[in-house]
This record gives sequence, C-alpha cells and structure tokens, in this order.
Amino acid sequence: MHNTETEGWKKSACIICALNCGLEIKTEGGRITKIKGDKAHPISQGYICEKSQRMDFYQNGADRIDSPKRRKPDGTYENIDWETAIREIAEKFSAIKNKYGGESILYYGGGSQGNHLGGTYADSTIKALGIQYRSNALAQEKTGEAWVQGKMTGAPVHGDFEHCEVAVFLGKNPWQSHGFARTRAVLREIESDPNRAMVVIDPRRTETAKMAEFHLAVKPGTDAWCLSAMSAILVQEGLVTSSWLAEHTTGYEAVAAVLRKIDIAHYASVCGVDEALLRSATRRIASAKSVSMIEDLGVQMNLHSTLNSYLNRLVWLLTGNYAKPGANNAFVPLLNLSNSSRRAPQAASAGKPIAVRKWTHSPVTGAKVIMGLIPCNVIPDEILSAHPKRFRAMFIESSNPVHSLADSQRMRESLRALECSVVIDVAMTETARQADYVLPASSQFEKAEATFFNLEFPRNGFQLRHPHLAARPGTLPEAEIHARLVEALGELHSANYIFLRFAARLGYTAFGLAFAWKAMRDKQVARYAPVVLYRTLGASLPAQLAPAASLWGISQLYVRAQAAAAKGAGFGGPPLLGGNRLFKAILQNPSGVIFAVSQYGDSWAAVKLPGQKINLHIQEMLDELASINSKLPPHRPDYPYILSAGERRPDTSNTSIRNPEWLKRGGFGVLRIHPQDASALGCAEGDWMQLRTPRGTAQAPIELSDELQPGHVSLPNGHGLDYHRADGTLDRRGVSLNELTNTEDRDPFAGTPWHKYVPVHLERLAAV
Repeated sequence: MHNTETEGWKKSACIICALNCGLEIKTEGGRITKIKGDKAHPISQGYICEKSQRMDFYQNGADRIDSPKRRKPDGTYENIDWETAIREIAEKFSAIKNKYGGESILYYGGGSQGNHLGGTYADSTIKALGIQYRSNALAQEKTGEAWVQGKMTGAPVHGDFEHCEVAVFLGKNPWQSHGFARTRAVLREIESDPNRAMVVIDPRRTETAKMAEFHLAVKPGTDAWCLSAMSAILVQEGLVTSSWLAEHTTGYEAVAAVLRKIDIAHYASVCGVDEALLRSATRRIASAKSVSMIEDLGVQMNLHSTLNSYLNRLVWLLTGNYAKPGANNAFVPLLNLSNSSRRAPQAASAGKPIAVRKWTHSPVTGAKVIMGLIPCNVIPDEILSAHPKRFRAMFIESSNPVHSLADSQRMRESLRALECSVVIDVAMTETARQADYVLPASSQFEKAEATFFNLEFPRNGFQLRHPHLAARPGTLPEAEIHARLVEALGELHSANYIFLRFAARLGYTAFGLAFAWKAMRDKQVARYAPVVLYRTLGASLPAQLAPAASLWGISQLYVRAQAAAAKGAGFGGPPLLGGNRLFKAILQNPSGVIFAVSQYGDSWAAVKLPGQKINLHIQEMLDELASINSKLPPHRPDYPYILSAGERRPDTSNTSIRNPEWLKRGGFGVLRIHPQDASALGCAEGDWMQLRTPRGTAQAPIELSDELQPGHVSLPNGHGLDYHRADGTLDRRGVSLNELTNTEDRDPFAGTPWHKYVPVHLERLAAV
C-alpha cells in the first residue's frame, strides 16, 4: 500500500471547505487529538489552514444522535429501532407516491461538506420513490453560473491560479474562503512576484484585497456595472483578441454592439470605482499573457448574480484566456455533479443510463430547474400552497435547510405542513427538530467517505477517506440506510444479489463481466446499481470500506467518458480494466490518487457546442445588460444600510461544526460596521445593535472596521446554531442569518438568493 501510515498518524481530510485538504490525524479514546497536513496528498501537498484543527468538535458534538427518532404529537421525539423506522418510512412514502405521484416528494441535500459518498446511494432511493425534483445548497450559489456556463461552453471551468500572470477575484476573498489548491501559498507567490498581479472586485478591503495591485471597491450590489464597464473598455479601446475570437468563438459582434453603447464614465460612477483605476486594471488584464478569474458568493448571492456570471466570462474570453497555461480551463471531474442529479452511478458496463423524465420548471411556481435543482428560495412556495402539484413530503440528507435557506421561519412552517419528512444526519440539527423521522448517520471519520468537488487542472485528484474511529452504536452509513429503504420498498431482494456476490469473490474483472451480464437481464440491477454494488461487491472490499463500492461504478463510467484524461493518469486500455485499475488505486492510496491528467488543448474538446466554439451571445443576458440602468440598486430610507450576510472570517466555520467551543478567541456574531456609521448611530466598539430587516430582527455586538464602506455592514457565516449540550441546555451564539432574509429577494433567472444585499435598519441598544 502506498503512502503508508506511520507512528499512529492516519490519513483523512478536512471538512471545512470544498478543497477538503488532506490531513493526518491521531486519535485516542474516540477523539481526534492531533492534526497536521498530509504531505502525500496529491493536491494539497501538506497545505492546511488553521480551520482544520476543528475536526474533533464535529466528531464529538453533544447533539450527535445515535438512534432513529420519531416525532410525537407534542413535538418531542422518541427513540425507535431501525427496523421500525425503515418500515414506517417506506410505508408512508409509498402511500404518498401512490396517491400523488413521486413528483410530490422533494429530495434535498445529498451530502454535507466532504460527505458526498452517501449521495451516490441516495440515487437509488430517489428512483424507488419516483422522485422527480431535487434541490441542495448548490441551488443557492452555483446554478446561475452553471446556466451561463452551459450556454457558453457546456464545460466546467476552473482557473490555473498557480501559473497565471494575473489573478482576478470577483466577490471572493480566497484568503478565507479558498477555492483552489494551496490557496494562501499561491496568493503569497503572486503577491511577491513583480511580474504578476491580483485584481480584486469586492466592496470590502479583504485580506486578499490588501495583497492586490488593483482593488476595485465597488458599492454593494453594483458588480454588474463594474464588469460591464470592464468589458466595454476592452471593446472600446480595442483590447480584445480579435483573431482568437474569430477562430474560437461565435456571437462576438452582437456582444460588441451592446458594449459599444456603454457609457464607461457613468458605469464607473454607479459602481463607485474611479474610472482611471477601472481602466488601468482592465488594461493590465488585457496585456497579460494569462489570466485566471474566479467568482464566488459575493456576486452569486447578490443583485444581478446570473448576469455577473456572464460578464465574468466575457472579461476573460474577450482577452482570449481559455485553454492555455495560467488561464481558465475545462477540468475533468470524477463525477459530474451537474449531471449527477439525473445520472448517478449506473450499470457501468451495462449500456445506457436509466432514462428519467427531465423537468425544466418547478411544479407550483414555475421556477427554472438548473443542474436538475429547483431554486432553494421557492421551496416554501412549492409546499405552502393549495396547488394540486405541491410537494407533500421531503427527504433531507446531510443538510440543514431550516438554518441555511432564506426565511428560516417559513422553512420551519413548510416542514411541519408536509405529510411526511425524513432527515438523515449526524446531529439533531434545526431541520431535524422539525422532521417526522430522524435517521442517525455515522460521522465522516467513522465510515468510508469522499468529496466530488474535484476541480483541479491539469492534474485532478480524488481521495477515499478510510474510517479511523468506531461508529457510534445505533448509527449507520448512508449506504446501509438507503439499501434498507430500497429493499423495504420492495425494489430489491436477495435474488438480485446472489450471482453477483459469488462473482465478486473471483476478482474485479470477473465481477465486471458478471455485472454487465446481470444488468442486461435484470432491470432492477441496472436501475439500482449503487445499492446492488454495495450489497455485492461491498462485501468483498477491505474491512469497513463497503460504502466505497459505488466508486467501482463511478470509475467505470469515468474511464469511458474521459478516456484521454484517464489514460494520462495511467488508467487507459480496455475500459473495464482501466476502471478496475482506477478503483484499486483509490482503495490502496489513502492519501488520494491522481485520476486525470489533461493537456491544455483538451479544454477545446470539452466545449460541447457546434465546432467546439464558445458562444458569447446569450440574448437574455444582453437584454438584461441593456436594461440594468433602469434597475439601480434600490435605496430604502426605512432600511438605509446594506447587510452582507455570511462573511467568511478566521472565526467562522461551516455548520457541520456545531459545538461553539471551537471558537477559542473572539466573539460570536460580531457585526462589522464602518466607524463613520457607528458615530452617526452613537455607537462605540462593543456596543450592541438591534438589526431589523423586512423579515426579522436580531441583536449583535459591533466591531468597528474601516475595511467596509460607509453604509455597508456584515455578519459572519456559520453562527447562530441551536446547539443542545449533553445536559439538554440550549447554547445559541451569534446571529442565525436566515431569520433576517427573505425568499422573495432572489435572482430573476436562477432564483439564487440575495444574501449579500439585505436592506437593514440599525439602532443602538441600551447596555445588554
């Protein structure tokens, strides 16, 4: 086995952000006692930030659950056994399906941060119940970007920040939120190189902005004006790469016609950026040999979010920054999440995936379905309705929509209005406390687990994390939960497994041939491939790695779909054998494995449009661009300040870390405010403020910060959780942000929320 564990150190990964950097941990008495970076991890290479030290607070939270629970009429919960829980859930969901159809059940989630492997098995439960509609956190952030991406390239794209001459960060502070491998190390490298530069577009002077040559400090909510002006400068000053555009793109003239009409000086005034600075930054981008650009929640949860995603791409496409070193390239995922809502691991050797009806709009509100996901902000309207097609039930997995979605009050009401709701999670979350049934999952350190947020280029890596702590009695891995549900629904039986269990004992090649043969003759095997793999191949895998069985199917699909990248990583040859070699490598390398090695030119092959040419002309976006001057950010005298809800800070974490004791320094939920605003409100550092939005109220102490603009305030993410200690007492620290947000405040195209633009009234409180 490669990368062997020595001196008691065990290979694992961080679960704080999407990078999931490799860790080595030591454990004792069921606790994680020491943590360091794993130098053998092929992507993070030993890099970690300080937030990785919080893993034991997740592992040993007092509100972890260790028995299935059923809600009683008085709102309390009683423990029940697994057999009862599975039987009752199967009966109630079957009744709803039979009465209203599977489209009346909404599936939400699919895995918390770094906890994606269970979601591969959820696909089988979704099919068994006939579920047609899904949603998860990606529909709060990435769907507008995905829609634009599909229209322009049809390929997932990521920046090559390690090699770029100019890095552009749009609504993103990578010093805190990361977003690419070895983030802080790469930022320091760019900062220290006189031939490289950073451009940051952000209202706040973030840690990253302080390192940048160009900080375009836009007024909150005006990113679209800034990006429009930058695109217009490129066209009007003749800075576009004309020959490259002619060879590789379509629709330029339609785009240029709109950009030529833009009054750059006026747009600079609207966004609050000095015109000379705006032109200087744009010229630096145009003159660079390579530019990588990344957007994040600062614009994806803000006004004009889908338009921002389009304009972001125009900036780097008009300058020819695609498919070359240091630019934006189409990375190769192991599992394409944009398709996984309709196509999870199928019968890899058995032919075509199972056809599932594709819905393009949600049933009640008619909201656009992107990436197979309905917008999170319409979920309450899809439930609290008299519409005959309203959702009647929800299946929620490793997610906490009551806390994480807009208007928590209405989300709680929605859950209680359902005929049945089920939550799978490790802890008794805010959402679990509204569900009819709660099923306890084993933690990420007690089972085989992985993430499919594999975004790197040209070398992309994947890590299967092995379990290092004994599972708490009463908990099960999601693979087992879904297998039991599918069997209780009568979809699979022992007869579906016997032949394949025997074949699995003969090795992966024999199993692959047997699986293909069986799947062609048994439609249930093909339809529920992940669970079948778990029940058959899983039994032959090393101890405690049975949930990794779905990765065999994913490996087989991957080498067929991405033969060149797989071959570059050493997994070429006949597809069955290449897939088997990849699967073995995943099992045998606890630090992770490089599964894709691409060439920069391969990014053209990934473009899924005629002639492999990038489409610049999206009429809906050009219409929106032409009309934004009539849609200036609103000013409400009754709510004169703008709140950015969910700032990433050193003293924030994701909500999987529920125990507030992880915060060793500082206080929870501090409201940052400009000194000028504090003075006008008669406040000083540490005073408490009453916040009032159109939806709710909260209280928070203030911290003075000239990093913000006057009129702009911020609260951190990951706070305001209802953490119940072992003695039953409630410990809520900080502000639960979605008590303040409104479902109606959302992007008109993708329905993504405006959490970074929340109108708020502030008032100083008497001593608290």
